[in-house]
Amino acid sequence: MTADPTLSPVPAPDAPIWNGPRGLAALSEVHRSIPLPKGKFRRLLAFLGPGYLVAVGYMDPGNWATSLAGGSAFGYSLLSIVLLSNLMAILLQSLAARLAIATGRDLAQACRDAYPRAVAIPLWILAELAIIATDIAEVIGTAIGLNLLLGIPLELGVVLTALDVFLVLWLQNKGFRWLEAFVIALLGIIALAFSIQILMADPDWGAVLRGFAPTTEIVRNPAMLYLALGILGATVMPHNLYLHSAIVQTRAWGESLPERREALRFATIDSTVALMFALTINAAILILAAATFHARGETSVVELDQAHALIGPLLGQTLAPMLFAVALLACGLNSTVTATLAGQAVMEGFLKMRLSPVIRRLLTRGLAILPAAAVTLIWGATGTGKLLILTQVVLSLQLPFAVIPLVQFTANRRKMGALVAPMWIVALALLTAVLIVGLNLKLLADVALGSTL
Repeated sequence: MTADPTLSPVPAPDAPIWNGPRGLAALSEVHRSIPLPKGKFRRLLAFLGPGYLVAVGYMDPGNWATSLAGGSAFGYSLLSIVLLSNLMAILLQSLAARLAIATGRDLAQACRDAYPRAVAIPLWILAELAIIATDIAEVIGTAIGLNLLLGIPLELGVVLTALDVFLVLWLQNKGFRWLEAFVIALLGIIALAFSIQILMADPDWGAVLRGFAPTTEIVRNPAMLYLALGILGATVMPHNLYLHSAIVQTRAWGESLPERREALRFATIDSTVALMFALTINAAILILAAATFHARGETSVVELDQAHALIGPLLGQTLAPMLFAVALLACGLNSTVTATLAGQAVMEGFLKMRLSPVIRRLLTRGLAILPAAAVTLIWGATGTGKLLILTQVVLSLQLPFAVIPLVQFTANRRKMGALVAPMWIVALALLTAVLIVGLNLKLLADVALGSTL
């Protein structure tokens, strides 16, 4: 086999073997742009960042809708799904980082190289649909946040969300670490806002702990399963797998096997810590809904503005609603960053097509604005919650098409070389894929029987 001139040389026999050249790296403007200093602790600190960009997708406005609906309808019962989803996310994101570090390819490039076009193109279309579904959630969440904080009408807020592309581009031009710092700062605001709201809600902590134990009712109750799958889709998001495998390559690790093993270890620590942080936020949203709404007989809170209106009388007329709105707006802005990067990585990886980031962002945001604007114009705020939950269920249905290739690649020693995933990780990943597919089939059966809601 002739050497691939686009890949840095890796000593045999550790090098993975792929058919055909990798091509240019996705997100080439920031690829290997962050140097690693000397000293293990300083190198670990240099690796911290991509995990938090990934974690943003696990607490976006779509998560809010599903967690608020789940907490108000079923109390603390769906905390077990939040925990299970987060454990799945930790496993799958570690595999995404492993794929990138072992092969120098992100997931989109790996799919393009491994599959014929008849398979790769549908996978690309599904990935783009997942990004659009995510974008719809961000558009609605940001617009509602603007409405609640500044009184901007929803219809205008939906249109104004298109301007966030310029914020992302400005941060990206200053350097990828600036982008990461912006995201982490907003995550801190979200955490502070929810910490205060949870203290005000004073939940039953015994019931909270019991809620983390799974129950068979989740499978037996179609309405509960629908929300559970929404939480799963809102937590383990397809575009995050593509995103993580691209942005982890912003770090300039070496090409020797020890250097790549160290990079994998640091990247895994980064994503695991970040996703445990995301777990606390997701759980906090559901706990807040259960303690504030379900405990007081409000069992059908689906809309974000409805939750905002109810929180005031129940927790505090001024502080609680303001914190809720600030956290929602911060989530929407943060999610914008990750969707922009994911969209760029997916298009470049699958199609080798490079668009101007402005054009790319406005195109995907435009596709998201259309359904969001239609819903707000026809039904107003009353229809946005159900649309948010639907987008998360759509994401769940698309998950297998990202998870199965990821598991297939990382379990293949020929493709991964010495960094092939251990058998116990492969077994857990296969179990995760089977569980996701099984739950999706159950949901489709319920839809066919008309018993989801």
